[in-house]
Amino acid sequence: MRHLALSILVCLAFVLAAQSQANPVPSLMPLPSSMHSESGQLPINQQFTFAMTGYREPRLDRAGQRFLKSLTALTGMPLHPTPSDPSKATLRVDVGHASLPVQDVADDESYKLDVTPQGATLTAATPLGAMHGLQTFLQLVQLGPDGFSIPTISIQDQPRFPWRGLLIDVSRHFIPLDVLKRNLDGMAAVKLNVLHWHLSDNEGFRVESKQFPKLHEQGSEGLYYTQAEIREFLDYARDRGIRVMPEFDIPGHSRSWLVGYPELASGPGPYQVERTADSQDPVINPTLEETYKFLDKFIGEMAHLFPDSYFHIGGDEVNGKQWDANPKIQEFIRSHGMKNNQDLQAYFNEKLQKIVQKHGKIMVGWDEVLHPDLPKTVVVQSWRGQESLAAAVKQGYRGLLSYGYYLDLMWPASRHYAIDPMTGDAANLTPDQAKMILGGEACMWAEFITPENIDSRIWPRVSVVAERLWSPQNTIDPTSMYQRLATQSWRLESLGLMHNSNYNASLGRMTGDGDTAALRVLGSVVEPVKDYTRMDMAREIVNASTPLNRLVDSIRPESDKARQFAQLVDAFVAGGSKDPLVASQIRAMLNQWRDNDALLQPTLQRSALLKELAPISQNLSALSVAGLQALDYLGNGTVAPDAWVASQSTLLEESQKPHADLLLMVAPSIGKLITAAHGASAQRAGQ
Repeated sequence: MRHLALSILVCLAFVLAAQSQANPVPSLMPLPSSMHSESGQLPINQQFTFAMTGYREPRLDRAGQRFLKSLTALTGMPLHPTPSDPSKATLRVDVGHASLPVQDVADDESYKLDVTPQGATLTAATPLGAMHGLQTFLQLVQLGPDGFSIPTISIQDQPRFPWRGLLIDVSRHFIPLDVLKRNLDGMAAVKLNVLHWHLSDNEGFRVESKQFPKLHEQGSEGLYYTQAEIREFLDYARDRGIRVMPEFDIPGHSRSWLVGYPELASGPGPYQVERTADSQDPVINPTLEETYKFLDKFIGEMAHLFPDSYFHIGGDEVNGKQWDANPKIQEFIRSHGMKNNQDLQAYFNEKLQKIVQKHGKIMVGWDEVLHPDLPKTVVVQSWRGQESLAAAVKQGYRGLLSYGYYLDLMWPASRHYAIDPMTGDAANLTPDQAKMILGGEACMWAEFITPENIDSRIWPRVSVVAERLWSPQNTIDPTSMYQRLATQSWRLESLGLMHNSNYNASLGRMTGDGDTAALRVLGSVVEPVKDYTRMDMAREIVNASTPLNRLVDSIRPESDKARQFAQLVDAFVAGGSKDPLVASQIRAMLNQWRDNDALLQPTLQRSALLKELAPISQNLSALSVAGLQALDYLGNGTVAPDAWVASQSTLLEESQKPHADLLLMVAPSIGKLITAAHGASAQRAGQ
């Protein structure tokens, strides 16, 4: 761990040094509402002192202690920051008053940070604003020729949306609390303020229930959180300014409920935690009064455990097969004047909302809960897009956007960054309607998630969603975003997140001997298949017992190397394929990829975990040869023959197919080189 911490600090130092020399604008993420910088710096050395004035509380004191610990880790310097006179502290934090007793969307999260060469002042109305400001201060630290410092700057900052969340699904694969805690630390660093905890689904029920113990005893395979553990975790989150909203998904996605309590089901049991495909898709029976008596006791217990004002009931993807197959349920629909299963679910949601409200909570549900008969206090979370979000708001419901923020789809950061809650149909809302959009949530669904790879699936990409929900709407430059995201990635690792270090360990396991150099080269230019392609292509049912130890389970969702290569190729082709410097950079990459297959094949053949990579490694080598030949044609000023182009087109087509659930991300750019080598006639033929 000491060696890891040292390497992190060294990398941080290089990143921060490059930032201070090449970019005078601080590499903050999310960007503040407004900032104004001037020449000059505030030195951060061993004379640094820190003091808090104004309102004080234990939570704020602990935030100050964490800040000092992070500053020490960032600089590598032991600090003794207690000044005899608080007014002379290097950084003085002044807080106006307490936050709300239970953190809420109405809390004031704003702050103001003023830095001069003589000192810095952070002022905030509440501890929440102060905590956000301290995170900004840490991001401002940079390393220069004279040591660590912070630029002279004035920042006035507040969030664009009050609800900036991250959903983590712990049902499909159980995630230990220590892993979740380090993700809370990451959330605080990027000013996310809601953990949406998806605690039940077909594959597992993850909370101890004293009222109904068979829920966790029979529905979790022994993997659940005790109520004592949950209370300690909630305290940990509150200390970091993060609300925790529980989700118990009903009436669908409820197999784990029905293992212990099959009497709640709409179809015959017995049930077990999902191990094989089940065409029935079990669903709770909404026609039984016993169902609501059960839910009243259960929600009452959970409402007491979770202090947050909001309670998520799921409500999504109820296909109704069991309802269709149950004559008593169909008779209930007819006798109550309902038209279909959607009306039955609305009936269920109305009764459920009254139970949730009875226990002092506000009900939240996915798109499918939207129905005119529901009280307007219900919050609708949209996974379908701005159209359904706007539709809910126009009917008087508050809304959240998650469409476009599904991290499990393995999209690049730029695609998430381009999604905004206030675009599309939502852009046409009136000002009063727009205020009803509370914000949004990134979602980490866990079909292919383990405690080892979860950090790499969330971080650093979720930082761009955090920026979208915090920063002004016109913060849209992807080039700036990627530059700042690279710095942010190393900062996050220094907090204890393991999106880089766990990747290194997993590669060593796959090679079996720790020699990962050639595997890293291949890994740097591939990405997992996108959307739900992997699930659709799965040769067997994926469940909690499925080993997730292949390269696709470790590889980063986005290839920085492929993106950099694409930028070089685009610039080269746009410049008429004449820039010798860019050509040499492209050639160097292609040479490495061409030669890598010969280096990697012996490792692939002796590792059961890597054999499947042989075709994609061979394709990378062959494509690189084609790319080098294209460069030769372009450099010589000759047009590539039709026969050569045709053979490369076949190779390109094969190389762009998934292999081992991976995509070769440099293939399209090499295709552009081949097209350029063939000349304008080839371009016209491809149109």
